[in-house]
Amino acid sequence: MGGRTRAGSGSGAGPGTGTGPDPVIPAGAGADGGDGGSGGNGSGVELTVVVPAYNEERRLRPTLDAICAHLRADPERWGDWELIVVDDGSTDGTAAIAARAAADEPRIHVLTSDENRGKGYALRQGVLASYGRRVLVTDADLATPIEELDTLDALLAPDGGVPDDEYSRGTDDESSHGSYADAAPAAAIGSRALPDSRIGVRQRPLREWLGRLGNRLIRLVAVRGIRDTQCGFKLFDGDKARAAFAASRLDGWGIDVEILRHFRRAGWPVAEVPVRWSHQTGSKVRPADYGRVLLELLRLRTRTRPVDLAVAGLFLLASVLLYQGLWTDLDRAYLADSMQDQNQWEWFFAVTADNVVNLRNPLFTTYQGYPDGVNLMANTVMLGLSVPLTPVTLLFGPTVTWALVLTLGLTGTAVAWYWLFVRRVTRLRPAAALGAALAAFAPPMMSHGTAHPNFLVLFMIPVIIDRALRLCSGDGRRVVRDGVLLGLFAAYQIFLGEEPLLLAAMGMLLFALAYALASPDVARVAVRPLLRGLGVALAVSLPLVAFPLYWQFFGPQSYHSVLHGDNAGNSPLAFLEFSGRALLGDETRADTLAMNRTEQNAFYGWPLTALAFGIVVWLGRSPLVKALTGTVLVAALLSMGQKIRIPFTDVVLPGPWRALAHQPLFESVIESRVAMICAPALGVLIALAVARIAALEPRAHRVVGLVAVAAALLPILPTPQPVRERAEVPRFITDGTYRHFVAEGESVVPVPLPSPAEADALHWQSSTGFGFSVPGGYFNGPWGPDRMGIYGASPRYTSNLLRDVRYGGRIPDIGTSWREQAKLDLAFWKAGVVVLAPQDNDEALYEVVSKLLGRPGERMGGAWVWDMPRAR
Repeated sequence: MGGRTRAGSGSGAGPGTGTGPDPVIPAGAGADGGDGGSGGNGSGVELTVVVPAYNEERRLRPTLDAICAHLRADPERWGDWELIVVDDGSTDGTAAIAARAAADEPRIHVLTSDENRGKGYALRQGVLASYGRRVLVTDADLATPIEELDTLDALLAPDGGVPDDEYSRGTDDESSHGSYADAAPAAAIGSRALPDSRIGVRQRPLREWLGRLGNRLIRLVAVRGIRDTQCGFKLFDGDKARAAFAASRLDGWGIDVEILRHFRRAGWPVAEVPVRWSHQTGSKVRPADYGRVLLELLRLRTRTRPVDLAVAGLFLLASVLLYQGLWTDLDRAYLADSMQDQNQWEWFFAVTADNVVNLRNPLFTTYQGYPDGVNLMANTVMLGLSVPLTPVTLLFGPTVTWALVLTLGLTGTAVAWYWLFVRRVTRLRPAAALGAALAAFAPPMMSHGTAHPNFLVLFMIPVIIDRALRLCSGDGRRVVRDGVLLGLFAAYQIFLGEEPLLLAAMGMLLFALAYALASPDVARVAVRPLLRGLGVALAVSLPLVAFPLYWQFFGPQSYHSVLHGDNAGNSPLAFLEFSGRALLGDETRADTLAMNRTEQNAFYGWPLTALAFGIVVWLGRSPLVKALTGTVLVAALLSMGQKIRIPFTDVVLPGPWRALAHQPLFESVIESRVAMICAPALGVLIALAVARIAALEPRAHRVVGLVAVAAALLPILPTPQPVRERAEVPRFITDGTYRHFVAEGESVVPVPLPSPAEADALHWQSSTGFGFSVPGGYFNGPWGPDRMGIYGASPRYTSNLLRDVRYGGRIPDIGTSWREQAKLDLAFWKAGVVVLAPQDNDEALYEVVSKLLGRPGERMGGAWVWDMPRAR
């Protein structure tokens, strides 16, 4: 590129370190990272006109003369102006004509390129070389007369105005604004598609039809609400135009869409204005160019900034490091803190794959809990992942699926929070990444990351939150669409985890109520479209989930609720301590404050608690911060349960959870998990604070602020999940010997029966392809006439006896009554063979089983085996 260039083309007007708008407020009400400015370049140039030109020797000179004549005719209005012609590698006399015009008018400047790069490249060079307080870009054919500049310019004047219905409105995939009726436009663009537009000479029907189709596609995938993105007559605020073009990457016809999309993302209003337009012969747009524009739009939709890729890569690296022990030995490694949950989840993934490949009902199975079976919909089998991952499970085994779900699910969740925070909280990427890291890798999530992927893999929750916020800030035309998508997203989340969705809904409700108290005017505007959208969402989601939920609550092996007692809440001390696997955590101390290591649902640590308090004091005037504060406080209080025990005293106070504990849906919730709501809320506070700290002056203040943030987060940094070696599957199972003992309709009875305390037998099944069923198991199922939910199968005398002996209980005298009871229980289980694998107390178990069956076992395939006689 030769000719004149402009230094500092970035202009500093683009979105950078500022925090974004409050989530339910139009973008103009928050910081947008830079508001441009009038004449901020110091050159005094009021207007720059940029004309891209490629092989325009016939039309260029009349166009330049017309522009110059119009600008010279009103010197008071236009003041100092400049006209930049960008010759995009023309092969005719375009460059020479432009040079002669520049010789006649010193305010004309010419930029030349050695090769043809496209309209986008030419416009970018011209705009970045400009100095004008405003920048007009117009095509060389001047299909829109230069006189239309007067109308566009009036709208950008400080006292200009435009009817609200002529603003670019609505919500596209990259914007968060609502109506701009109270904000001055940053761009006024000519439109051929408005009712008052005047078309002199029309295009040929095919070209016009292709143009309309292209605009519809553009509105659908890129910049909704703008009816005509491709009219080549647009007036921009100069600084904002330079920022947008500096950030642009497209070189072709799609540049118009990219620039308007940039304005949308920055929250800069765009006015679409009806203009006169006439088709000019010699157009450079060919039918194939419409396809190229669509390809560029695809690039625009899928393109990711390098910093975003870097953040995603860091999240993936962190996830891999956390589960490195599992990945390094997939055959034998077992997450040490998962108790029996790894066995359970691998079984869930494997049984779903087996059901899918054999075209069986994915909501039920009798492979576990035989003969009654298991209601899989009433258990957390994550059909939303286990079904699509069936090929992985079948090809590589359920342990690979387990490792993938944990690792990639955690990564995806962190990326989703990052995406939401960049859109809704701050455009400063490092600040958003830090907040997202806290939301995804917080101590409660890492605790569940040992055993409960349904509470770790939460990538849909940020997407659901964003769609709900769109309903609050969008106009009526988008409510149905956003409601439909919200319903689809919620339905999918039900097949990932119902309890996380319930907790997310609680968090959003708490946030909405707190925001309404902090900013009632905004709440009044948002409530109607939000309620309408929620109604649409329910209408969409309920038909999709009606049958699965019916099966869950009323189908075979359904249950009413799972009670956890009135002591499942968090101690207030749990919020101040570090979790057992945190960088500065104390396992012994943390174990005393939680149900077990998979339920350390608070443990944010006193430094982060103190930092959050300081952030609230510092930024507390913001409605967003007030709403977040209320959400955190109420969620924390609810998580303390029905009884709140004041530390270091004998005082016990009634907790607010008491009002919810016995309500439908909530009766099965472990209340300490409500504290997980605090994680994303604290992540938002951290992102807001870091973005504000980054803008502090002097530098020492920034250093102090960032050190404080680091001091609060480093102690809760998660450490790699420890692993142990899992028990081997007996050769009696792996080599298929069991098949000689088990007829169709019979089961393998492990000793002791699989249960929430000992579920290795589930691994026997999942690792060998489900050739047999087992009684007992680790699942949620009914017990008693009231069908109360319990963990595992309904206990029987023999299963209780074997469990007690396994864990060191006294061996009772085995007499006739015990043997008769064992006979009844084995008949109920339809036992084909009883198998005792090597384990603690196996000698005592061998003695008990031998006495119950009245005969010794046979050593076979690394296990003791008792063949059960079949009824003939």
